[in-house]
Amino acid sequence: MPSPSQPSNLQPEPNWWKPTAGLTWQWQIGNDDVDTSINADVYDIDLYVDQAIIDELHAKGRKVICYISVGSWEDWRPDKDQFPAEVLGNDYEGWKGERWLDIRRIDLLAPIMLARLDLCKAKGFDAVEPDNMEVYTNNTGFPLTYDDQLKFALWLADEAHKRGLAIGQKNASDQVQDLVNVYDFAITEDYFYYNEAEKMIPYIEAGKPVFAAEYTDLPGDFAAFCEQAKRLNFSAILKHRGLGAWIQTCP
Repeated sequence: MPSPSQPSNLQPEPNWWKPTAGLTWQWQIGNDDVDTSINADVYDIDLYVDQAIIDELHAKGRKVICYISVGSWEDWRPDKDQFPAEVLGNDYEGWKGERWLDIRRIDLLAPIMLARLDLCKAKGFDAVEPDNMEVYTNNTGFPLTYDDQLKFALWLADEAHKRGLAIGQKNASDQVQDLVNVYDFAITEDYFYYNEAEKMIPYIEAGKPVFAAEYTDLPGDFAAFCEQAKRLNFSAILKHRGLGAWIQTCP
């Protein structure tokens, strides 16, 4: 069994952002084409956007979440060559240029992931979205388990908090009970469509937001999803799956 990474010398910063249920949000992943005019309390944007975009959003009173992929390798990232070959698994079906990561190898992934978290902090982000943290149920090429995923998730949360960053649980509804007291919010995709939304209620009960996105490429009645979101106090939006600027909010 690989040994865990060396512990960071950083001490937790107790004053990271503690978001509350009911906040509005915008989710736009890309580089420097972010539409900063959307009226939303929270923006979730890519780590590598220009600093001026983050500064502009903060000047408008927005909180800003830093998007990184923690469970997949992406061939367009500036640190792509730092990943050892042994942690690269199967292609991520449906997403060209991505491969699954062996999240058991925290010892090998730590230098890369911690550098990304350091950059999130240096650029002034308030929080991090660890995308693709839901790994063990996928065809990764590795014999990953629930416990492997949980260990990785808890390690990520600890390192984010050490940097004064809030962190959100991305999907992975089966781990809510193990993560809700550690993570600061949740982000879901298509959870109303797949009737998974109520599994995230513990976050609302803890006073923490659930940022819920439904996608236009699936059938479904967004108005009905909105009614359900209002009942649950989720922050629901409709997006194209490419996560450009376009957004539809609940009335």
